[in-house]
Amino acid sequence: MPRKPSSSHADTSSTPMVEGRPRTPIPVCILTGFLGAGKTTLLSRQLTHPDMADTAVIINEFGDISLDHHLIETADEQIIELKGGCLCCQIRGDLVTTLEDLLRRRDNGRVIQFRRLVIETTGLADPAPVLNAIMSHPYLSLRYALTSVVTLVDALTGAETLNTHIESVRQIAIADLVALTKVDLVKENEQHKLHALEERLSSINPQAQIMVVDEVTNAPAQLFSFGLYDYETRSINLERWLKGAGLVDYEGAAHAHHHHDVNLHDERIKSFSILTRKPIPLSALEGFLHLLRIRYGPTLLRLKGIVHTVEEPARPVVIHAVQHVFHTPVYLSEWPDSDHSSRLVFITCDGDSGAIKALFDAFENNYNAEALSAIEPENPLLFPGAKPLRFS
Repeated sequence: MPRKPSSSHADTSSTPMVEGRPRTPIPVCILTGFLGAGKTTLLSRQLTHPDMADTAVIINEFGDISLDHHLIETADEQIIELKGGCLCCQIRGDLVTTLEDLLRRRDNGRVIQFRRLVIETTGLADPAPVLNAIMSHPYLSLRYALTSVVTLVDALTGAETLNTHIESVRQIAIADLVALTKVDLVKENEQHKLHALEERLSSINPQAQIMVVDEVTNAPAQLFSFGLYDYETRSINLERWLKGAGLVDYEGAAHAHHHHDVNLHDERIKSFSILTRKPIPLSALEGFLHLLRIRYGPTLLRLKGIVHTVEEPARPVVIHAVQHVFHTPVYLSEWPDSDHSSRLVFITCDGDSGAIKALFDAFENNYNAEALSAIEPENPLLFPGAKPLRFS
């Protein structure tokens, strides 16, 4: 069963250290979107923006990015460093290798001390493997903190793409922010189609904020700071990260939030939440997450949550999962707001919301430590590795 953490400090024995203190994890934003959505165009015009200072951007090919050579400070075969303080890194082979190499260069002082990372995915990709590459890696999961997913949608072709490609629906479903591109190209007499697209996006993912990408008004900080961690204020923005928790009734009486749409792809996506005021024993939470991963991992597109535990009532535990991969839970140094209830937000594809809620209720209301100890004890535990999360 999970070890009970110290009342004053969580276990940091395996956290990379700086002068005796745990390193602050680097916030990571995943930039995704289907082919032609405009990811490369967006990056091209924003790489030199002042808000991109202290930011590293991982892209697929340098050749797709147009940069004025006068803005380039240094360059090698894999990395371009800009005079504005931004770093552009090319994926060469395995993403994990690129991420490790980037950290190595940063730690050795060979590149700027970037404090935020943006990763562009390929247009056809399900972004889940990219998220999993960070969340499941024993070292990268300590050095990087996945904070947000930004999905770009072409305002002209987005509806048809959603109709024909389930991958695009999944990209929308796991997003924290959905950014509409090419809105200026929508004809005046077709504005109703744009409104219908926005409604459909909200139906697929009611948790995500929808923004129109405009070259003048949308700075990078607006696009890449939609996670739990607010990059600009160096603070925790729980309300934004768990947007949609209002779908929940208290004391675990959650319900599925399932929008009916004419398209079968959309019908496969379900969003629902669970909220309870009752503090949860860590071992009960561990058992729930363990069985959730085993039984529903493939259908669980994303899980985000904050939990009030019996053992650490003053410091909530943050839960984050993509499919069967669970990021090592972290403790916040304190509650970011006055609401100390536990909130879990689920997005599933072909998932059974009723079964997941029933599983949670079983652990919350019929908690039995002795029975839980018999559940596959050889399976790696989540909470002994939980680390404190303090952004400053």
